Amino acid sequence: MRSGMATAPVWASTCQSDCSGLVAMTARIRRGLYAITDTALLADGKLPEHVGQAIRGGARVIQYRDKQLSPAVRQHQAAALAELCNSHGIPLIINDDVALAAAVGADGVHLGEHDSDLQQARAQLGPDAIIGVSCYNRLELARQAASRGADYVAFGRFYPSSTKPGAVQARPALLTEARQVLDIPIVAIGGITPENGGELVSAGADLLAVIHGVFGQPDVEAAARDYAALFDHM
Repeated sequence: MRSGMATAPVWASTCQSDCSGLVAMTARIRRGLYAITDTALLADGKLPEHVGQAIRGGARVIQYRDKQLSPAVRQHQAAALAELCNSHGIPLIINDDVALAAAVGADGVHLGEHDSDLQQARAQLGPDAIIGVSCYNRLELARQAASRGADYVAFGRFYPSSTKPGAVQARPALLTEARQVLDIPIVAIGGITPENGGELVSAGADLLAVIHGVFGQPDVEAAARDYAALFDHM
């Protein structure tokens, strides 16, 4: 893991509300916008520039996600983002690629249901890595991930999504149920906009994961700021 990272997740001393079963955020995972890159939206060398804009707009986590490019290009891009995110104190998570996360010194990896095993990822990346797991609409899957040492879990899609139109749908009430039994951060993903995101934050989401709503907009910084504002009074 790269220098400057915390040695382990440290729970803050204050909770989001009354501390009755609600999680406090770690020093490395702060509540807010979880911005996910998309190669198709960030062509022509725009990736670092637009990720920088998202960070300036208030993104708390950046995930590098690519399913198309060559391994060499992916490593080049991810390494550039690792340097950028490190300079801003923002965690960089790599989607579905433990080896790439290790190679570029990213803060962690996000795993889907059919990706690398969580414990194998932990063994490769070390105890300080941030490892997130997709749990779709299944609370029991989230419980299992937490028991195996996941640092956060992600639920969704919550609304129609152009990225994964066939993904299973989750209900906002699932976030409230999860909030009662989990003591790790909860991420909501899928079709989230500044107009509907507040419902998910109120229901219990600690972070809102967004792709097109940030990187598909003409003003990335302003778009990120709109999502970040949803957490201002929560």
